Amino acid sequence: MWLRRFLLALVVALLPWSAMAAEPSPAQASESVRSLLVKAQLSLTTDAANAKRLVSEAQALYDQALAKDLTSLAPQQATEIATRWADLDQALAANDVAAFAQQRALLWIDLLKASYGIVGQAIDTDKPEQALQWLPVREFRNATRFSRPNGDAARAIEQWKQAAYSAADARIALDADLLDTYQAKLNESLRTLRSAAQKGNRIQQAEAGAAIQGYFNILEPAYRGQYPDKADSALTNAQALREAALSNTNLETAITTFEGSLSGFRAAPLSPSEQVRRAGQLRRFLSLVPVEYERGVRNGQVTLDLEIQEATTFRNGAAAAFSDLESLLVEIDATKTQQVAGELRDLETMLTAAAQRTSVADPDAVQAKVDSITTTLASIMPAEWQKSSLEGDFDVIDSMLDQMENAVAGDQYDLAESARLEAYAVLESGPEARLIVFAPEYKAPIENLFWYGKDEFTGLAELIRQKAPLSDIRASRQALDKQLDLAQDALGGSSTPEAVATSAAVIVFREGLEAVLILASLLASLKIGEQRSYRKPIWIGAALAMVATALTWVLARGLINELIRRGDQEKIEAIVSLIAIGVLLLITNWFFHKVYWTGWMANFHAQKRRIIGGKAGLWLGLITLGFTSIYREGVETVLFLQALVLEASTQVVLGGVALGLGGTALVGVLVFGLQAKLPHKKMLIVTGVMIGAVLLIMVGNTVHIMQLVGWMPLHPIRSLEIPYWANMWLGFYATWEGIASQVAAAAFVIGSYVIAEHLQHRKTDVAVKRQSAPAK
Repeated sequence: MWLRRFLLALVVALLPWSAMAAEPSPAQASESVRSLLVKAQLSLTTDAANAKRLVSEAQALYDQALAKDLTSLAPQQATEIATRWADLDQALAANDVAAFAQQRALLWIDLLKASYGIVGQAIDTDKPEQALQWLPVREFRNATRFSRPNGDAARAIEQWKQAAYSAADARIALDADLLDTYQAKLNESLRTLRSAAQKGNRIQQAEAGAAIQGYFNILEPAYRGQYPDKADSALTNAQALREAALSNTNLETAITTFEGSLSGFRAAPLSPSEQVRRAGQLRRFLSLVPVEYERGVRNGQVTLDLEIQEATTFRNGAAAAFSDLESLLVEIDATKTQQVAGELRDLETMLTAAAQRTSVADPDAVQAKVDSITTTLASIMPAEWQKSSLEGDFDVIDSMLDQMENAVAGDQYDLAESARLEAYAVLESGPEARLIVFAPEYKAPIENLFWYGKDEFTGLAELIRQKAPLSDIRASRQALDKQLDLAQDALGGSSTPEAVATSAAVIVFREGLEAVLILASLLASLKIGEQRSYRKPIWIGAALAMVATALTWVLARGLINELIRRGDQEKIEAIVSLIAIGVLLLITNWFFHKVYWTGWMANFHAQKRRIIGGKAGLWLGLITLGFTSIYREGVETVLFLQALVLEASTQVVLGGVALGLGGTALVGVLVFGLQAKLPHKKMLIVTGVMIGAVLLIMVGNTVHIMQLVGWMPLHPIRSLEIPYWANMWLGFYATWEGIASQVAAAAFVIGSYVIAEHLQHRKTDVAVKRQSAPAK
């Protein structure tokens, strides 16, 4: 008996802990509330009692799992959500499904807005766990290749938690990700609203109207920051649109007015590289619309529904890209931008009418509409946007392969083959030239998978010819996707981290060795009597030079980072690399001249003698001498390393710097601490050869970058196959421009050395002849 009582008491005691363990996360509770309300909306027309029960269950779950936290962390949203529950009850009592749908949509978006605010506040107050707990209460953009978010908030917050990101970086990523997502959802809701209005679906229409207002409420702070004078009227227009969607009065006017408020607005600005990518997508996808449409229409009748669907998909892809660029285009020419937006809507209307068989436009009319859009875009797009976009080409290839799979799923193998050929044509006309040069190891596998295959996988062309099942085609498609992703990474990549770190170590060791030898030479004659005291100010100057070098590094990084934020990283890398190559050419040229060493060292010794011989400012002069002798090497090193940082990362370069400094410190200990007589000249010659190798690698990589950004022509040597490791480690690429530039750099250095040696020997011979000549 006592045992039963004990066990009962134990169970009662453990119940609270069990309840705590089972308590849902904010994301689970929010999604459950959303699901229950959707079910209630579906039940409302047929079973009002069940709908009321589901709403009560949803509210009880909200009160239990979310209300307390929201009241303390997001009180404004908590108050708004409380109002939503009351409005839902009124809609239930009136059996008004459309009003219920509106309040349900608003309640859900209020939860999204609350979560966004809580996560931002958690980042600002250094609470990463709270940020990660609430971030999943969110929505995502539709997963397409042509609609990508601007950042990854989850990864950024995780990195911030691990101290790999700053709080400021995490907040930027949060805003970029969620603002981009909710603006995309706003645009989707506008399309849904128009479609629902055309179909006469009043419930979907009312829900879309509420979603538009809700998403705009999330975006409103960003909108107010860009358009402070228009923000209040935009909020009014959003509310008017929601009311019009519910009442179905003056809806088109309300939509047009609200869209006018959004004109030119983008909540999360695109980076310059993303602008080029979106522009490439816009042009590519737009050009495919009439191609697909023409295949699906014959003699005024739709003959292939799949082709009309594909034309619509490409139009939507173009519209999504245009939406991302619209705010930037408005600044260039608002009138023409509005014209493009209107024509894209006209194009959508034509495709929708054809799909519904209400009106089938002639293919020439669709082509004319696309030509008009393309011409207008060409007149307002910056020249940079109208260049070929590598990433945009890969996006289109991926989309065409999706079309191929869809055709196979519909048992239309002729259309699948057409889509495969189009994808291959985009590859051939775009990325293939770079593939041959910069990533030749991927060319054969990609072509094999596009055509007849090799080894494990049969090629897509052969599978389509055999009318193979979709599962086999998907397996080869996945293998092709993998090769295309690797090729895209290789074409957009740079040297391996190991190669960059090695180059950094060589540069630092080479310049550090020269600094050590200069110091050793300056201090060598200051070993006797009073002169020993003169060594200290030289050491102080050298130490100050090290500090100044570190500050120069920080300033250089800040300046280059700012330039990158304002422009294209590859172009900045090309410019910095060109400067570094110029200085490297001078240094290697000077290095191999005995005049450089004798003249440079003699200059330092002359300065030292003048300073010691003077009476005023003796210490200041010696400090200045020590400083200038070392800081010159430091500035050169900082300049060289900036190009390497742009190739890899600061961490990789600093790893190489650490190795180079370690080697320099070892030599310094031997020279200054142990007074060892090392073979300085031989060491300098060896490191000089090494720095020459770094020069050739840098020349090859710089030509590669300049070809990527279009600053140099690209002529591949098709008969020459250079392995991938030679590209990454040695900067060797199979282009006439790259090989010729490296040969010219080597010829310059070696030629200058040969000429200098010849002049030196000639000078020596003349001196010997003068000494041996008999006196007159």
